[in-house]
Formats: sequence, structure tokens, C-alpha cells
Amino acid sequence: MRSVIGRIEEQKILNQKKNSSKAELIAVLGRRRVGKTYLIRNYFATDIVFELTGIHDASLRIQLQNFTIALQKATKSPILATVPSNWLEAFTILESFIATLPTTQPAVIFLDEFPWLHTHKSNFLQAFDHWWNSSASKNAHVKVVICGSAASWMIDKVVEAKGGLHNRVTQTIRLLPFTLAETEAYLKSEDIKLDRYKILQLYMAIGGIPHYLQHIKKGESPAQIIDRLFFTKDGPLQKEFSLLFESLFDQSPQHEAVIRALAKKGMGLTRQEIIDATGASSGGGMSRILKELEESGFITPYIPFQKTSNDSIFKLSDEYSLFYLKFVDKVKTMGEGSWLSQFNTPSYISWSGFAFESVCQKHIRQIKAAINIGTGIRTGVSAWRYSPPRGSKMKGTQIDLLLDRNDGVINLCEMKFSKEIFVIDKSYADELDNKLQVFVRETKTKSTIFPTMITTRGVKKNSYAAGRVQNEVTMDDLFNL
Repeated sequence: MRSVIGRIEEQKILNQKKNSSKAELIAVLGRRRVGKTYLIRNYFATDIVFELTGIHDASLRIQLQNFTIALQKATKSPILATVPSNWLEAFTILESFIATLPTTQPAVIFLDEFPWLHTHKSNFLQAFDHWWNSSASKNAHVKVVICGSAASWMIDKVVEAKGGLHNRVTQTIRLLPFTLAETEAYLKSEDIKLDRYKILQLYMAIGGIPHYLQHIKKGESPAQIIDRLFFTKDGPLQKEFSLLFESLFDQSPQHEAVIRALAKKGMGLTRQEIIDATGASSGGGMSRILKELEESGFITPYIPFQKTSNDSIFKLSDEYSLFYLKFVDKVKTMGEGSWLSQFNTPSYISWSGFAFESVCQKHIRQIKAAINIGTGIRTGVSAWRYSPPRGSKMKGTQIDLLLDRNDGVINLCEMKFSKEIFVIDKSYADELDNKLQVFVRETKTKSTIFPTMITTRGVKKNSYAAGRVQNEVTMDDLFNL
């Protein structure tokens, strides 16, 4: 058993469920490569009595053969049993095996890639539902863990099921990518020595996906790592993009089209703007696609200030996809050294700004802690943008992060990625003043506005910063637990 890096809250939940006095049905959701299987296998290393992993696009017969092989391993039998003819029979066999186990210790049944087990006309879900309700749920020592990368399927068919599994899931865990702190801890565990600025650079390109982080080698700079992962002949992340969507969604070209549209608009798009950009129909199909992408962790909806969810702005929040579509997709020049020639170009600087904003928006808890917004202060997180009427001489503006507090204060957050200390000059000071004035004028808010700078290395103290910047958050604050 290897130690589990981070995942502190998730481990607390698993420990509680492991030691509970009743049967548990735990659903673990999360995108491909995020570490679901690793977490369950390592946390329950000595408790798993049966493990079955669904096979992608396999027939019912193959899935049942796979079940039989898994049961042979669990029973340590030298002889392969007869393959059951259907899932109802398979779960009956599993029930008989569980009956032979001691009831004084947890018996974890781990069903990985759960959606892949439910093949066409297999009646897998019906059989699983019957087994859980008629048998497994009556045994206090039985803890069933089901995992699936297709988060929307897991929610529709299991977590929010209208049929036999309705309200049967006792715990849902949505496993998110590593935070910056967890990423730093992982790299330290692998004896990889990178300072926080370099870790941030890597995070902006590949996110906190544990499987991607496993490819990092000691003794390489972020530029060298990215070059090897994306641009060399056998770069492990060069062809990951198409596999991401094909393995998760039945209509993956539609999902990919949404991702590509959002990658072109760092400020985000509304639902209608996405429909216009992709040429999709305006029916419920787009709502389903957006929900599936959101549940799988690729996009994030932000409700504009003083608006409702119907006005949500959707942003691409998957760092890997944003980097791939900006620098790798359809690039003519590949091969070792390709990234080193693009590093620190205007295109890189533009991308790094949007990527840093995405990272900040995933670390809201750390930002709130850094500016002393305690748990007793309810805080709404939103964005806001203003487009002046056609023909108007007024300037439009966009605010990517607003922290609307119930103590009468709004933190208007500006996120700036820079190699050195960020310097506010006259031009940017005027832009910041205009942004604040337009926001107050158009929203008519009575709250006090605190301009808040979120930067890598802080803001230089000069006459333009004085009196404007009320709060500061630095890169180091984002690395807090």
C-alpha cells in the first residue's frame, strides 16, 4: 500500500463509512485520470474482498467473463468457475461469496468503471439494484464502492436515480484534481524539487491531475517538462485530448466542440453564445452537454452578479484542455524543443493570464482565508461583465471574480500572473478605476468595494497602488491547505 497524498476530507469520509454500523453504498465521481481508483485501492488496501473493473465497449459476455475471473481472484480458487448467464445470476454468486466472509470486519466490494458494466440490454443496473436492496444493504459489514469517470451518467443513473436506486447511495464523493498544496506535496514525495513559481507554471499547463503529474521527472525545468510531455514524438499528453472525450461521452464530438469554443474565449460564453459558436440546436441537448462537461470537471458556470443561473457564463476550467488547444492542437512544428521556442512569447503571456485566472478560481477557499473572510461571513462568488449600448462612447468592462459578502463588502478581484512583482502603472490604474466606477454605476450596489489584487509575487508599493489596492493575495497564499 502506498500512502495517499492529500485527499484529507475524502479520507475522513471513507474512514467514517468504513467504520459505520450499517451497509454503505459509496459513489465516487471524477474525471478520467483524477485518481479515483488509486484512492480507493490504497485507502481500502486490506479491506477490499472483491474488485471488478468494467471493460469499455465490451459485450455482456465479456463483462461476465471478467466478473468470473475477478471472483476467482477473490476466492483464490485454482479453477475458473462457470461464467454466469446474466447479471442477476452473477450477483447471486457474489452474495454467496460474501456470506462466507467474517462479519467482524469491513468487506469492501469495489466496482470500478461502473458505467461500462451497464452494456446495452444487459440489465446490469436492475440486477445491481436488486442485489443491493435485497441482500447487500442488510449486511452492516458490507461497504460497496462504485467509481465512474462519466460523472453525468453516475449522477443520472445512480446518485439521482428515479428507480430502484433512488436515495440508496449513502455517500457521494466528487474527486477533484489536486490543489496547488496537494500538487506540491506530491512532487515532494517524489523528491522533485521545484519552487512554487515553477509548480504554478506546470499546474497552469496540466492542472492537478495525478496521472499527468506522474510523468514529471527530476532535474527538469517546467519548460523542459512541458516540451517532453506535449511536443516530443511519444509525448504522453500529446494524444490525451481526444481520448478524454471519447472515453466519457457517447456524443463526444459535440462536447469537444463546446470545449473548443470556450478555449477561444477566455472571458467565457453564455449558453446562447455557445450555441451560436458551435452551430448546435437550441434544444435541451445543449443543456445536457453543458451539465455533463460541468460534472466531469471540464467547464465551470459562473452566475453574473445580480443575475440568475439562466444568465450563467461558462468558462473552460480544465488547464490541460486550455493549454492543448492553445499550443498543441494543429501545430505544424512538433518535436523536441518546440515548446522552448514558444516559451515567453506574446501568445504565452496571453495564455498565462487566462490560465492563472482559472487556477485562482479553483482556490477560492485559500483566497478567502488570505483576506480574512471567516466562515461566519457568507460569501457569494460571481463574475460580471458590461457591454455598453451600440454607439455609446462608454467603455465596457469585465470582472472575473467578485466575492459578495454579507457584511456589506464586495472584493473586486484582479488576477495577474507575472514573473516579477506586479507594477500598477498609470494606464492600469485608470483601467481599474474605470472598472470600479462602471460596476458601481451599473449595478447600483450599496456595498463597499475593496479592489483586491491576486498576483504571483505581490504588488509593488507605489503611488498608483496606494489608496486603490485594499487587499493582496500572493501565489504563496494559494498553496495553503
